[in-house]
Amino acid sequence: MAKTEIYRAYCEARAAQNRLRQLQGATLAPGGRIWRGGRELVNFASNDYLGLSQHPALIEAACSFARKYGAGVAASRLVTGENPAFAALEARLAAAKNQPSALVLAAGYQTNLTAVAALADKEVAGRPVSILADRLAHHSLLQGALLSGARLMRFQHNDCDHLESLLRARSAKGDYLVILTESVFGMDGDLADLGRIGALAREFDALLYVDEAHATGVFGAGGFGLCEDFADVVDVAMGTFGKALGGFGSYLACAADIREFLIQRCGGLVYSTGLPPAALGAIDAALTLVPNMAREREDLLARAQSLREALTAQGWNCGASASQIIPVIVGGEAETLAFGAELERRGMLVGAIRPPTVPQGSSRLRISLSAAHRPEDIDALAATLAKFAPRYAGAEA
Repeated sequence: MAKTEIYRAYCEARAAQNRLRQLQGATLAPGGRIWRGGRELVNFASNDYLGLSQHPALIEAACSFARKYGAGVAASRLVTGENPAFAALEARLAAAKNQPSALVLAAGYQTNLTAVAALADKEVAGRPVSILADRLAHHSLLQGALLSGARLMRFQHNDCDHLESLLRARSAKGDYLVILTESVFGMDGDLADLGRIGALAREFDALLYVDEAHATGVFGAGGFGLCEDFADVVDVAMGTFGKALGGFGSYLACAADIREFLIQRCGGLVYSTGLPPAALGAIDAALTLVPNMAREREDLLARAQSLREALTAQGWNCGASASQIIPVIVGGEAETLAFGAELERRGMLVGAIRPPTVPQGSSRLRISLSAAHRPEDIDALAATLAKFAPRYAGAEA
């Protein structure tokens, strides 16, 4: 067998399971639209929750920063020194998250992977480390946990009683404890009980790391996530600029001593070229706009609630969604792909999510609402889904 045949065989097996991932060309457009396959579609698949990816202020700031500072920064922030924009942005982020300090990094996946690996390193802790992660925590968090070499234990989704039992057991062993969760879960749209989780972290002296990728921009009084109100118990709040904030990159908001440690040990900072000036410009503009978008956030969540109620009345299973993310759980992979294709033919792009991203038997269409969507877009989606409910609602895995 040729050495590459094992990879072809893997892809063929994935295709047979209706799990083969494929890249497709597309271009975002204003108004919650996207050009794909030569057609303009209403885009219910992206994470552009506030429509900022097409906002003139972000585009102009990106161009301005590029003209002023160039196309790239040419090295890690530690090697040649950093663009002065970093310090200003980090000060704004720290204030927004009610934390003493912040770090701006590259992609959120890379940040979770390398920050969790550093924070849970048993050589640093000086004793065994146990990581307690929500069962539906993002892949990047789980991979960071594995990379750390710590004991990884997963508590049942949003089950604080189960988390407490694991914390009690590992605390009795004398382990250093780390809790990993998302605040808004990206595939289910439900919310973590940060109050209870934070209280448990404090009781068991555990480090609490919260991924705010899908909460940043949408939740919080200032629009910077659910952790705004839990800064006293959340040790590290991670968020992204590539979703609701419309650009690219990620951040960590944390105590000053954690920030100093991460500058020493977080590979995503130490060994990665810093964000390009254009990305910094877009971030700068987004941080200015978001605190003044309370009306857009309120309308977005209200529209999501109305759509959720309509879909539930039609017989769809939307799980415990309480955000701008609404899963329409179909069950089987083949049915989910076919349903997604039906919607695309009708001018609506909705992500078809299958295992291993979601648990076996829970393949779904992931509806992602944006403030850029028109009310009539959402009404049309609801009406179209109603037509297909008899065929796909509750389809067998």
